[in-house]
Amino acid sequence: MPKKILIVDDEPNIIIPLQFLMEQNGYDVQVAKSGEEALESISRYRPDLVLLDIMLPGIDGFEVCEIVRLKPEWRNMKIVFLSAKGREVDIAKGMVLGADKYITKPFSNQEIIESVEKLLDNCPPPATHSC
Repeated sequence: MPKKILIVDDEPNIIIPLQFLMEQNGYDVQVAKSGEEALESISRYRPDLVLLDIMLPGIDGFEVCEIVRLKPEWRNMKIVFLSAKGREVDIAKGMVLGADKYITKPFSNQEIIESVEKLLDNCPPPATHSC
């Protein structure tokens, strides 16, 4: 069964190529365009990894990350921030809130794929634990 990825971004010029890239690499992909939609999708879809923008309508990506990390059943979900916010303070905040990786825009496709593969390979086998 392919690993599930949720892309959370409100910009089609980011969503469309990212979705294509992830699908081409064998992942099952869903998209959310706001923080609220992301939380609903996480609850329903239970992704293995979330590619999360910070600047979203409604609840921002920092808040989404914080909410995910507070729920025990979601703690093993991997979170990768993809953001134009590249200041040290933003990166530090993302990591303190529980992100597994923080990638600044613009990013390379290779960087995204390598990060996703590395994070999902670190996931324990399904027989011992669910990610």
